[in-house]
Amino acid sequence: MRQTISFSFALLILATLWPSNAAVEYVATNRAESTAGGIRFNNEIGLEFSRQTLITATDFIWKLFQQNTEADRKSVAKVSLFIDPIDGVAYTSNNEIHVSANYVGNYSGDVKTEIVGVLYHEDTHVWQWNGNGQANGGLIEGIADFVRLRANYAPSHWVQPGEGDRWDQGYDVTARFLDYCTSLKSGFVAELNAKMRDGYSDSFFVDLLGKTVDQLWNDYKAKYAR
Repeated sequence: MRQTISFSFALLILATLWPSNAAVEYVATNRAESTAGGIRFNNEIGLEFSRQTLITATDFIWKLFQQNTEADRKSVAKVSLFIDPIDGVAYTSNNEIHVSANYVGNYSGDVKTEIVGVLYHEDTHVWQWNGNGQANGGLIEGIADFVRLRANYAPSHWVQPGEGDRWDQGYDVTARFLDYCTSLKSGFVAELNAKMRDGYSDSFFVDLLGKTVDQLWNDYKAKYAR
């Protein structure tokens, strides 16, 4: 009996320390089953695997963003994934993630791992703050790719550290820059995201790192100059 009580108490402590996304509903639908990409999705990836990936991705995002309570996070009851016969790679609208069956069908290589990375990126859009629409798109996409980078799903075709033309170029360029900023201050992206809950200003970089974002970009480029 003593062992049972101790185990239950340990579970209670773990539940308090680690947030759970059990209250969030995750659904996945393949609306392109008759296409080559939809067939490949079913054969090599699957709806249940994708749904479970979103659950895992959400836990990872909450921990990376240091969102340990419901009050820290967006109020999202349901995340829906659709595999659609569309062009491009994927996009997210509110709490709906749309992945291109055409992309799945034409991707050369390990499509399962690639789509996992895509889902981490798109699920970040569900949960991240966007400064009430004031943050520029390059930063928003860069944060999503930063999550993908930290989850170890960065593809080989991404730019290398130090590459890129400007800090808010977006996607992999901005993700690499944010990774550099995190090397200067642990938890930087989590703090930046939290500040973006109600608005956005480039001065957030000064607040968190003591330098303007342009100074930080110059330092970053200099560090990796060849």
